[in-house]
Amino acid sequence: MGSESEDRRRSGKSALVEVFSSFGEEALRDVWLFDQQDHEAMYLRDDVAAKVDELDVATFVDNERYGYVTRDTYGDLYYADYAYTVRGFDGFEQFRTFLSTDDRNVGVFASFDRREGGYDFGRLRESIADVVADYPIETFVPE
Repeated sequence: MGSESEDRRRSGKSALVEVFSSFGEEALRDVWLFDQQDHEAMYLRDDVAAKVDELDVATFVDNERYGYVTRDTYGDLYYADYAYTVRGFDGFEQFRTFLSTDDRNVGVFASFDRREGGYDFGRLRESIADVVADYPIETFVPE
């Protein structure tokens, strides 16, 4: 039974990475899952992996966790639900969203090389929601 559960977890995570890969194609740089305690690199392009080795990844992910507060604040202040955040850096853009609104607080972020015309991040968010709907949220908890 444990093997079936692990297979489902891998399948859900693979499906999530495939959403990002289909969306960004060769421009996809990295995909990370995170919750309040852990983080997991799901995909790292070779050139990005070399750069990430030089970073304090745990501190970087801690910064992304501030998104929990942002999401809750926007939920209290706005008439619309928070969906995602995009940050622009020289050379790439980073997308972050959350996979659930419950106490699990599982989030995902990914980056993409900049491209002319930009990206339809709303479409990406919808595709992510479609995949997440097919699996229990525990599937996406970082290991």
